[in-house]
Amino acid sequence: MISREKYLNQIKDFIDKPVIKVITGMRRCGKSVILQQIKELLLCQGIDETQIFYVNFESLKYENLKDYRSLYQAVTDAVRKSDGRLYILLDEVQEVEGWEKAVNSFRVDFDCDIYITGSNARLLAGDLATLLSGRYVEIHIYPLSFNEYLAFAESNEEEKSLSIQENFANYLRYGGLPGIHEMKWDEERIYQYLCDIYNSVLLKDVIKRNNIRDTALLENIIKYLMDNIGNTFSAKTISDFLKNQGRKLSTETVYNYLHALENAFLINKVSRYDIKAKRLLETREKYYLSDLGIRHAVIGYHDDDIGGLLENIIYLELLRNGYTVRIGKQGAAEVDFVADRCDERIYLQICYILTQENTDREFRPLETISDNYEKIVLSTDTLLHINRAGIRQKNIIDYLRS
Repeated sequence: MISREKYLNQIKDFIDKPVIKVITGMRRCGKSVILQQIKELLLCQGIDETQIFYVNFESLKYENLKDYRSLYQAVTDAVRKSDGRLYILLDEVQEVEGWEKAVNSFRVDFDCDIYITGSNARLLAGDLATLLSGRYVEIHIYPLSFNEYLAFAESNEEEKSLSIQENFANYLRYGGLPGIHEMKWDEERIYQYLCDIYNSVLLKDVIKRNNIRDTALLENIIKYLMDNIGNTFSAKTISDFLKNQGRKLSTETVYNYLHALENAFLINKVSRYDIKAKRLLETREKYYLSDLGIRHAVIGYHDDDIGGLLENIIYLELLRNGYTVRIGKQGAAEVDFVADRCDERIYLQICYILTQENTDREFRPLETISDNYEKIVLSTDTLLHINRAGIRQKNIIDYLRS
């Protein structure tokens, strides 16, 4: 198992602290492996095997623990057998009916340290938020960054000889889910694997959890989003598009479906922000995908989508680095990303290649912003090193590797 040190280091800071460690992220992004690595870390620190209660609820082995009472009893038995503090590691805990009641009781009744993973944002909503207010910390796991992707590619005989540029082309095409590096490097196999993940997320985390009956309509909405990466639109835009195809539905229904997809970590909504007025705008948002490989497995890869794909990659990288990200409105122009972290802000424009025709268009919105925060134009160019009015041009691969 390749260690994802960034996340493990975050979690290490909270070992034996009186907060529940909640590890979230879409299915197959690596949460289970990270939980196994936490177990190995505890063993390396001298924790006895009897002090670790580890359960993966996707395994039939633990089918009998899928209600909170039986889970509570199993942990009670483990506490009696352990010699010291019990470390409770529960993988895909949302599969347990009423799990939040059991987890809250563990915290109250036992000397324990609790780690849970889940594939739905509703994990931290409702009863859990009420019961555990101020008593948990969330660590969100994303698909692989490009640096992590390169490390995983080194473990695959068919990838390790590829150049940085070839790996980046594959990163654009196949996405960042770790499992793609564990198989023969073949496009058909990879896309079949990604389609299976997509269908599993759709069935378990969207359709089943939200009691959605019109699955064909849901898939039409998803495909519309996938086909419009990097474009601003609204629920009404989607509603009107589907009505033109003979499917009548309200904007409220569209919003409900979009929210369900967000909760399953398939898509990410990005609001627009008026830079001059310093306020959020309520219309014309963008949606980016949590993994581009799934998009291409579902609707195919098209080279003419490159601008939106590059935006998607940079958006996810900003999230991984702890930024809050919005789309910037600067007068009539758009700034691709306004990224904030603590007192830091970065303005970013993303384009495929800078040419004589589009250079002004990419730089001018940034030039009209009067503050002194960093402003960057990212492109795939390798020879250009433009510095215009303090606005720097950077190569996207270099930016991702820095």
